[in-house]
Order: sequence, then structure tokens, then C-alpha cells
Amino acid sequence: MKTTRSQDRTEQLVSLGKAGATEYNYDSPSPEILETFPNNFPDRPYIISIEYPEYTSLCPVTGQPDFATIIVEYIPDELCVESKSFKLYMGSYRNHQSFMETITNNMLDHFVGRLAPLWMRVKGIFSPRGGTALHVFAEHYKEESSLYPRVRETVREWKMESGRHSS
Repeated sequence: MKTTRSQDRTEQLVSLGKAGATEYNYDSPSPEILETFPNNFPDRPYIISIEYPEYTSLCPVTGQPDFATIIVEYIPDELCVESKSFKLYMGSYRNHQSFMETITNNMLDHFVGRLAPLWMRVKGIFSPRGGTALHVFAEHYKEESSLYPRVRETVREWKMESGRHSS
């Protein structure tokens, strides 16, 4: 088993560390792009928040580009998403045509299918087009988990924090 000095298990990761050999896919989002690694703290409900401010896709009717910041927030159970594969996954939407609501919900389904998190929310903060801004939030809880009450409380407190995405 390959581990880092910090005991992170990395043997299954293929995208990370490929440097110039990275393969980019710009029109076929698929959950298989998302790579995972074991969560070293599965009994601790802690929140991971990943913000991707360079998201683009295409309107399925007009073909015009849609721009967004996609924010994925989750409490991992057994697995965490590897950040380079996250970036490659987001890039795979670049030439993909779909409505914003469908995209956000499909992302949630893809992430939940790969990670099986205790809690996850995908937020699509889409840039205004035609004078209209659209924000789509899709959320999932693993209600059958024994940690569910602690997870609900952690999420409640997290949602009440102001400026939690400020740098």
C-alpha cells in the first residue's frame, strides 16, 4: 500500500501527478472522472468545501455559454474527493449542453454516487444572463448513518456562519 508521510492512502489515484500527461475531456461529464481517497477521520463530522469559480457549460437550446461558481460542501463518510479529479470533472462540462437546474442536480447525484457522504450540498451560483441570475442548491443527507444527529447539527451551524467562503 502506498502512503504519504501523513498516512494518506494514494495508490488508487491516477490523475494526480501526471503533470503534462493529464487528459482533458470537455463535453462528457461522468462520475468516473472523480477519484477518491480514504477519509482518515470517518467518525468526525467535519466539512469540506470546494469552490470552482471557473465553471462553464452551454445552454441546451441556444448554445450560449453559462458561467458559474460551483461550490461543493460535504461531510465525508469513508471517502473524500481528490481535488485534481474534481477540477477535471468540472472542466468536463465546458461543451456540455444542459439546463442549470439539471446540471446542479446531476452533479449532486455523481458526487453522492462516488463518495456516499454523510451530507452534501452542491451550489450552482450562475452568472446573470439576460438580466436574470439563477442560483441552484441541491442537497443530500445519509439519514441511515448513526452520525446523522451530529451531522444535522454540524450542517445547521455551518449554514449559519457568515462569510464562510471568503478568502
